[in-house]
Formats: sequence, structure tokens, C-alpha cells
Amino acid sequence: MSRPRVPARPMRDGVAASRLQLPPGPWATLHEALCARFPRVGAETWRTRFERGLVLDAQGRPLEASAPCRTGDEIFYFREVADEAPVAGVETVLHADQHLVVVDKPHFLPVAPTGAWVRETLLTRLVRRFDNPDLVPLHRIDRETAGLVMFSASKESRGRYQALFRERRIRKVYVALAPPLPEMTFPHRHRSRMERGDPFFRMREVAGEPNTESLVEVLERRQGDWLYQLQPVTGRKHQLRVHMAALGAPIRNDRFYPVLREEGPDDEARPLQLFATGLSFEDPLTGERRSFSVDWPRRV
Repeated sequence: MSRPRVPARPMRDGVAASRLQLPPGPWATLHEALCARFPRVGAETWRTRFERGLVLDAQGRPLEASAPCRTGDEIFYFREVADEAPVAGVETVLHADQHLVVVDKPHFLPVAPTGAWVRETLLTRLVRRFDNPDLVPLHRIDRETAGLVMFSASKESRGRYQALFRERRIRKVYVALAPPLPEMTFPHRHRSRMERGDPFFRMREVAGEPNTESLVEVLERRQGDWLYQLQPVTGRKHQLRVHMAALGAPIRNDRFYPVLREEGPDDEARPLQLFATGLSFEDPLTGERRSFSVDWPRRV
């Protein structure tokens, strides 16, 4: 039996539309349903989105605010953020072919649209740059972290590259500046159980069967902070930041760990001193060994 065709997401200025399957409810119109589903977005905002053609049916055709709400129908809508702050950092493309794009990401630039960022993301920039709406990040690094991110450029080969990360067949290397750990023996393998903390965007270690693992080594015992090499075996959100804080050596300029600092604008003079510097793997299409790296001394 063939799978049902998933409609391609419409694009606008390099940003893909969000997809929503209409839930059951008492709403007569799409406008009422969207206002109820997203209560933080005002009714007038939704009305203007309809008027500007930013709410579409499954075939990508503009919908009217008064269109009937039918449970189970799929629609697309373009999310917008008022006064989205620009990100000054510039990405560097290290490699691009028909299957893969590898990029050195600057600090403070999100990999993909999330929260307060829609246009100012690495994915949006690359879709515009390559005119390729099929670009998809194969993994992600934190907005505050700089360094290597790998994208799939083709639907046909995407699954085979995604398997590299799912099956842990790719070596990821980071460097970080953090306080000394003179009493610890290196290399050190840190394993713990992590779950969502409070607020929702932080993670925390808890008792229980470990679900995260990182390998920590020392590259340089400097005056002040040491330079560490970090290799995440698993890939949980904020894993390296949580693990280093748990060891008593929080990464320099970390605003989340071990203590959440007061919210404020990004400080470009004090970025998080964590950098994704290496990716290496056996290419699932050709079998060749591939390696990508950035030079860390220029960064720290």
C-alpha cells in the first residue's frame, strides 16, 4: 500500500509555512479555530494574516477567515514575529553538493525557526542562498553555540544521512573554555540522566538510568580557564553545557547553567565559549571517510 502524499510546505522569503491539522472543537470558522489554538496571537493579527494570504489550504491556496472549520483538514500558515532582532554574525559555507551542505554557524543565530526567531535563522539564510526549499538540518546546535552544522540538500538521500546521527555513526567534536578540574582524571566519561527542567528551556540532571553520555578531555591547562575537548556520545538538548556545569566547570559565559541569569539582550562581546569544531563519518552513499573541521584557535 502506498503512503499518502504529504504536501510540500509553501515557502515565503526562505521560510517554510507551519502545518496544522485542525482539531475537533466548537468553532464554526477557521479564524475562530486559530484564535482558540493560539491564544497568544490576537484575533486581529490572525485576521490580517488571512487578508495577506498567509493562511493556506493543503494545496497552498489562500483561505478566507470565514472559511468553515472542518476537523482533520490540513492547513498551512506563516508565523511572524514582530520586531525580530537581526543577528549580526555571518555563516561560512564549508561544503555544498547535491546531498549535503556544511556550514560554520556564528554565535546567537538559531539553526531553524523557533520561538522569537523566524527570518533570522541559519536555515532561512541557506534556503535563500541556495534557492533550495528542500534543505533540512540533520542535527542542531544551540543558538548560543558556534560551529559546524550539517544540512541535507536532497529528499532522496536524507534518510541515509539522518541514520548517521540516529545510530551514532558520526563523530562530533567540540571545544570549550571552562574552569580547571585539577582533581579529575582525564579523559573523563560523564553519564547521567537528563530531563526538562524549570523553566521549560533548561535541562537538568536527575536520578535514574543514564540517557546521556559525554567524553571530556583537556587540550590545554591554561592560566585561568582550561581548554577542553568535548565529544557528545548522545545528543540531548544542552547536554555538554549541563554536563560541564555538573562537573563543577560551567562553560564560560553560559547564561543558563548552573544558574539562570537575568534575561537580557545578547552580548556579542561575551558569547558562550562552546564551539562545534569537527564532524567525521563514513559517507552512507559512497563509503568514503569524510571529515569537516574549523580552526578553534581563532575563536578562543
